[in-house]
Amino acid sequence: MYNNDDLDRVKLIYNKIEYILDICEIGIVKALKDEKITKPAIMMHLTSIAEQFSKIKDINLLNNFDNEDVKGAINTRNFIAHDYEGINLPIIEFIIRERLPVLKTEIDKLL
Repeated sequence: MYNNDDLDRVKLIYNKIEYILDICEIGIVKALKDEKITKPAIMMHLTSIAEQFSKIKDINLLNNFDNEDVKGAINTRNFIAHDYEGINLPIIEFIIRERLPVLKTEIDKLL
């Protein structure tokens, strides 16, 4: 099967997705407008998701995910890390609204 460390990383990704979706229960746009608490929390969780994907060693495990989602997560992390103030919030909104639920479903099927 899959390496336990890699599966733990996938579980952590799942948890981070859940945290972001929980934060956004107040509304995605509203959560992203809060510069003090919710936006930074969302950005850190997105960064963590990308870092976990980067640490997964088993290519067969990674093949369970849409390659564009994995690359997108890593690209988003790079934007957050290198140009926080220049982040395109409509793209982050799209990721939260459209892509995170897909990733969550993929992880549900995998686990």
